[in-house]
Formats: sequence, C-alpha cells, structure tokens
Amino acid sequence: MNVWSAIPPPVLTDSYKLAHSVLYPDAEKMVAYGEFRKAFAGDTHDQRMVYYGIRYIIENHISRRWTMEDIVKEHDGYFPAKIESLPEGTVVYPHVPVYQITTYNEFAPLVTYLETLLVMVWYPSTVATLSRRVRDVVKRSFDESVDPDNYFLLDSRLHDFGFRGCTSVEQSIIGGCAHLLNFNGTDTLSAAYYAQFHLNDGEPVGTSIPATEHSVMTSYRHELDAILAVIDKFGAGTFACVMDSYDYRYAMEKLLPAVKSQKLAKGGFMVLRPDSGDPIEVVLMGLRAADKVFGTKVNSKGFKVLQGCGIIQGDGVDYDTIGKILDAVLKAGYSAQNVAFGMGGGLLQRVNRDTMNFANKLSSVVYRNGERRDVMKYPKTDASKISLPGELEVCNNQANLPMTYPRPSTTEQRGTPQFQVIYDHGPVTGVWDKFSTIQGRLRQQWNNSPLKHSPISAELQAKIDHTVAELQASIVDRQH
Repeated sequence: MNVWSAIPPPVLTDSYKLAHSVLYPDAEKMVAYGEFRKAFAGDTHDQRMVYYGIRYIIENHISRRWTMEDIVKEHDGYFPAKIESLPEGTVVYPHVPVYQITTYNEFAPLVTYLETLLVMVWYPSTVATLSRRVRDVVKRSFDESVDPDNYFLLDSRLHDFGFRGCTSVEQSIIGGCAHLLNFNGTDTLSAAYYAQFHLNDGEPVGTSIPATEHSVMTSYRHELDAILAVIDKFGAGTFACVMDSYDYRYAMEKLLPAVKSQKLAKGGFMVLRPDSGDPIEVVLMGLRAADKVFGTKVNSKGFKVLQGCGIIQGDGVDYDTIGKILDAVLKAGYSAQNVAFGMGGGLLQRVNRDTMNFANKLSSVVYRNGERRDVMKYPKTDASKISLPGELEVCNNQANLPMTYPRPSTTEQRGTPQFQVIYDHGPVTGVWDKFSTIQGRLRQQWNNSPLKHSPISAELQAKIDHTVAELQASIVDRQH
C-alpha cells in the first residue's frame, strides 16, 4: 500500500479547515475557484502558463471513498462536491480560473475543504511552464543554427535529471510527467513509466540512453579503461560518458584522442558530459576538443556540426544558464544541435507556489433564504491578491483565447465553454485525455497564443467594479 493512500482522506487538508464547516454562514450553495495570479516568476513580457496535473490529484486523492470509520456514508462515501476544470495542457494567463468547486445544501460549508489538495496543481503546472519556456529558448537557437532536417533533435534537448533531488517518489512522478509534456528526454523512470502506462495507453513517452556516472568511472584503475568499457558495450548506439571525475581538460586533450579509433570503429554517437566548472567554459572546451578529434561539417546555416559526438551539460543548469550557454555556442560558430542539457534541481525543485502565485478563493454564496452574494477578496495592502467575484465561466473567444465571464443563469453563448466536470460527488468517467492529446493541445495553443492577453471580460469587469463599490460602501457604513 502506498503511504499516501494509507492516510485517511479527512486529514488531507489543513487543520484549521476542520472548524470551517461550522463557521461558514448557513448556505444552500457555495462556489470557490483556483487561479494563477501572476506569470512565471513575475514575467511581464511572456505571461503564458501551462495548466496541468489536476488528474493526478483527483484520481489519487479526491476520488477515494471515505469509510464509516471516517464518519461518512452519504454519496457512497465520496466527497460531496462538484469540480470543474479546464482541459489539461491548456495555456492560461493570470486570472483565468483553472478549476471551480461547488458544494450544496448541508455540504455547502465544505466548499474549501479540498483546497489544500487542489492547490497542489501549482507544482506540475509550474514545472510544465518552466520546461516549456526552456523549449522556447532552445528553439530560438535551433531556428538560427540548425538545419530543418535535424529539428527532431529539439525534443531531446532538455533531459530530466531531477529524480534524486525530489522529496518523494510522488513528486518525481508529478513533476517528471509535467516535463514530458514538452521534451522526451528523462532519467526519471517513475514518471516515464506512469506517463506511458497510466496516461498514454502504453505508448512510449520518455527516452534515455546508456550513460556512465562518476562511480563507474572511478571504479576502474584508469579513467581510460572506463571510457573504453562504455564504448565496447554501447559504442554502436548513442551513449554518454562523464568526463570530469579527475581532470576534464586532460580528458578532453589526451583521453578523447586516445579512444578515437575505438569509437569510430563502433560507429555510434558519443555524448560527452562535463559535470563541474564554469558551464559555458566547459561546454565550449568540449565542443572544441570533439571538433579537433572527430571533426565537423558546416550546415546550410553556416554553423559547425560535430560528427558522431555531442555535449550534455547537466551541472549548474537553469533557465537563465541555458540561454547563456547557447548564446556562447552559436557565437563560437557551433550549431545548437551539438548541445543538450540535463536539469535536476532547477527543473523539479527550485519552484514554489509563489513562482506563479497560485490561489484558491471563495467566490459565491447562495444563502438559505435564497439571497445570492458575490464574494471577493480585496486587500487594501496588496492589490495583487484580489480575487474574482461570482460563479465563473471560461470561454474561448474567436481567437481561441480564454476569457473569464460571470456564469449566467441563461444559456447565453459567449464563446466555446472550457470547463468540464471532472468530479461530481464521485469519479466521472471518460473525462481524461490521453497524454499525447495533452501534448498536442499544449503545443498548438502555446505556439498560437500571444505572449500577453487580458482574460477579464467586460461583463466580469463590470461585476468586479460593482462588487468593489459595495465593499467600499459597507466599509463606510461600518465606520459610521
């Protein structure tokens, strides 16, 4: 039994929420929603974000029966709420609701009980967004320096090295799958397995290659013997060899020429991995050494392409570093296809809920007497934490961009509605897309979405203005 499934569902929340069911006013319906309140790391130039990961939360945590021991018997033991969500892989902007939860009657006060779990969608969404932004950086270098016939290499340019830095196996699966939306390179087998066999009908999602580590290299009496061993075992295909266990410069200048004949005899592709030193310096050193030993050809765009060899930089890699390395590579006259990246902590660990400022907020209450009230957080000291009022709807406009509207009581058509019910007092079948479908949705939307977009409709803005005016009036009344 997995440890998280051994924990009773009622305790998968913050402790203070246990009192909220008796603190909320008597209501027949309550609504809350989740949104990202700012773009990745506060970027004001590119505000696109990737929404992904709600399925894992619903399937593994929310779609669990509460037993009599958990003191629940209604609704066949399932949590009494309806949850709507945008399709996974949707490109969103700040203040686009990504999910909405509704509770009714005696269970209305439980509207934010699941917040603690639902808010965790911040993590896979943030990793997916970071990975996608890295893909954009690499693609720009490909556009400048890679022949179109080799564009397929883009899919493998960022490799997930993050498993060992995760706090749990669950994190490796969630974050690792988010990365696989954008690239196929991964060493996180847990995510590759989960994505392939649980999310993609058994069709492969992730790829990797045989590679040495420092323990392999140092287990031989001589580093040269270790390099020859990996060439002997895997030299006919693509393989990687870490080269800095002792002296990276010496390995480039002396050991690489020493294994040239054996490597060429095998005919495969050798990936050199520096793992210490200044990232830009060691990548350029590797390129020049491989150029000297194995040679290059100049492609149609005027950049040098190594023959049967490449570099993967996996130390000190983050979003900014990748851009700087690629700039230096192109400046030195080498094509971007010569270099791949391995990203560990920078991909799966150095993000948090504030990276895109995710929040879950109450937005609507229908009291027992039938009165409907739009609810809005409006802190005077921090305008960035303002929430949206009312029951909400997300519709795609004619440009296929998400717009946020007040949900009408009529069937007024404002565009293509995007919310779909993914949980309704129990699991809902047939609502989850295949992983490859999500990849395609993300690719299409990301490439066709502007860097910035204002998703607040005129109707919702009018409701916001009205609600704010009411709030300000009530403050004045209290002061008098």
